[in-house]
Amino acid sequence: MSSGQQARAQASAITPGKRSAEAEPLPADKVRALFGGHRLSPAQRRIAQYITDHLTEAAFLSITDLAERVGVSQPSVTRFASSLGFSGYPGLREALQPIALSALSGAPGTREEIRRNELQAAVDAEIANLESLRRVFADTDQVLDVGRELARSVPLTILGLRISASLAEYFAYAAKRIHPDVRLVSRGGSVAYDALLQSREAGGTWVLAFAMPRHAHETLAAMRAARRTGLRVALITDLTLGPLVEEAEVALTAGTGSRLVFDSYAAPGVLAAAILQAMADADPERTQLRLEKYEQAAEQHHFFLDH
Repeated sequence: MSSGQQARAQASAITPGKRSAEAEPLPADKVRALFGGHRLSPAQRRIAQYITDHLTEAAFLSITDLAERVGVSQPSVTRFASSLGFSGYPGLREALQPIALSALSGAPGTREEIRRNELQAAVDAEIANLESLRRVFADTDQVLDVGRELARSVPLTILGLRISASLAEYFAYAAKRIHPDVRLVSRGGSVAYDALLQSREAGGTWVLAFAMPRHAHETLAAMRAARRTGLRVALITDLTLGPLVEEAEVALTAGTGSRLVFDSYAAPGVLAAAILQAMADADPERTQLRLEKYEQAAEQHHFFLDH
């Protein structure tokens, strides 16, 4: 273990801890307490779940907007508020708004205030990475464009070396169910170069590369080799600048969690899944046929196992 990683291991060591009895409840806990103890219909449970999941937005919506977001009628929202003991929806909204404002303002009850140990800190960091990715997803054009290009590349090469191999393996495993020819490259050097050259000669046009920290020089060399063969490179990384990004035709970034001794990859995993979805959307007929084929194969496999 490197000296830097030793320092991370010591800094992120898990220490026992309990929430103080005086700690302010989380905003979500306050909302659940508001809804708890009441018999709710299925439609009312949907309203309660939406408010809990989107508290800072829902607490300021009009009854018309809330009904539309949840997919229920306005009278359903009114009956929901009445079932909680309020005279109507305005009364419920008035009760929700201070809770929502406490979450927005950083008053006691927010994540930072109630954080008590290193594991919670690591989760908070990943939540921040996911929130950043969510803002990126406000414009879906780039992900959809990448998905279409990757779907058209036959074969499609997935590159991931060292620590990035696990993300590449996940993507390749799933992509094989919706794409006719997916080739995984998880070793560098001449092995990677040969695989990239064969992919290009077989008609491939794109490589999807994963590059998580610490960024291996082998990854940069493989990306350059891919470009020399005529392949275009799409890159998933945590960087916004640097030689890796400069070698890519298109780069999509997602932060990694670095609060613990080893990094975690919640945001890159969601980004990879989003690209898989975009690939599926690019050719829905092919996707459906291939998924049905795999489903039939799985059913046959289970039949033989059961008999």
